[in-house]
Amino acid sequence: MPTNQIAPLTNKTIDCLHFIDGQYVESANTFDNINPATEQTIGQVAHGGKEEVDLAVKAARKALNGEWKALTTRQRSDILRKIGDLILERKEELAMLESMDTGKPYALALEMDISRAAHNFYFFSDYLTSLGTESYQQDHVALHYSIRKPVGVVGMINPWNLPLLLLTWKLAPCLAAGNTAVMKPAEWTPMTATVLAQICVDAGVPPGVVNLVHGFGTDSAGSAIAEHPHIDAVTFTGETSTGTAIMKAAAPTLKKVSFELGGKNPNIIFADSDIDEVIETTVKSSFINQGEVCLCGSRIYVEESAYDLFLQKFIAATKQLKVGNPLEEDSFVGAIVSQEHYQKVMRYIDLAKEEGGTIETGGKRPDYLKTGYFIEPTIVTGLSQTSRCVNEEIFGPIVTVLPFSTEEAVIAQANYTHYGLGATIWTNDLRRLHRVAQSIDAGIIWVNTWYLRDLRTPFGGMKQSGVGREGGSHSFEFYSELSNITIKM
Repeated sequence: MPTNQIAPLTNKTIDCLHFIDGQYVESANTFDNINPATEQTIGQVAHGGKEEVDLAVKAARKALNGEWKALTTRQRSDILRKIGDLILERKEELAMLESMDTGKPYALALEMDISRAAHNFYFFSDYLTSLGTESYQQDHVALHYSIRKPVGVVGMINPWNLPLLLLTWKLAPCLAAGNTAVMKPAEWTPMTATVLAQICVDAGVPPGVVNLVHGFGTDSAGSAIAEHPHIDAVTFTGETSTGTAIMKAAAPTLKKVSFELGGKNPNIIFADSDIDEVIETTVKSSFINQGEVCLCGSRIYVEESAYDLFLQKFIAATKQLKVGNPLEEDSFVGAIVSQEHYQKVMRYIDLAKEEGGTIETGGKRPDYLKTGYFIEPTIVTGLSQTSRCVNEEIFGPIVTVLPFSTEEAVIAQANYTHYGLGATIWTNDLRRLHRVAQSIDAGIIWVNTWYLRDLRTPFGGMKQSGVGREGGSHSFEFYSELSNITIKM
């Protein structure tokens, strides 16, 4: 992005309002939006609660049976594609807003977050037109066929690590299925969601179909969405403890729920793998987006015979990563999203030392950065399998490296966790890769790669990593209800 375009965005405050029934709506109360790379206030965010959520739900409920319902499948598909087009038309602006909100490098936001956000709409635009129905002829007695109907008004509570990418991952199939939405972005990262709401209207989405309420979780907008009697389903991405609270709040009205929650993903490296390829990918899977990705491989297990060589090369490659200004093209690691989360990650680094771990590299703020919530990529060795740092989700630029002796041992180590989101396996032994992959308790398992995605495939976790799956038909199963129609012959 040219410097003359960056300056107007970085040198002014940007306020975030609610978006209800096709219009931006102010709030009596606001809170500060902080740029984590500068620690400066970059705008005010409307602080919503039950009243604003109720207004948004009423608008969404009204729109559900209005012009939106009358659109054909092709018309909805065209609108989704137009949203994708408008996201790409504003990709530099959206990437800058994402970088300012999250602290991530601008180049990463442009390449990963914004591009994938547009692709989410393109994918579900195409997928929508390929959906069919099931029909069964029962001898000469009856014809049975099934149709899908919108589930209704969907509440979306979004995380702060990949704000636009993950919000569009929910909103695109929601709209494709004919639903309406009440969205709540994370309070730390409100800006791109605010722009997305207007983009939807500009693309032809009728007023009231897409609504946005800013606020916090407990006793605020998040709780109001989970509890609201006229919201039919809630989808959430974030911490497991928050998912538990949302499920409890949604239970009295039997809402459908879809949760993508925490992860503590194993990265298993056998000695027969290509060590240079492993290092290149593992650096990314460990520290991309400051390690603030639910799929990052934060538990690295290396076969004993390759452990020393791997560690030597991994430390050297990690030390080459630049931590710095998110606007500089060569910055790989930006700022941690907030002061609160920065302090949490630093406490885990202190805990790693208390648990007997060795900080091989990193573990502190870079000396040359005096402001901003920056932490050097951190590698910890010498911890036991039962230590908290090996088992608890940290969600920052910190990984643990442990050796393993046998295939059976590493499977047990990998599964020794409450989580079951993702895993990565590195080996050139065909039989072994199948054995290990089928033995790991995780919803997403990569072999000799990482973060390679096909949006048709199921995305989600086992155990305390989530409820349900997203992607392709799995998304439509959540965002729609089946009706079976029987006609006597």
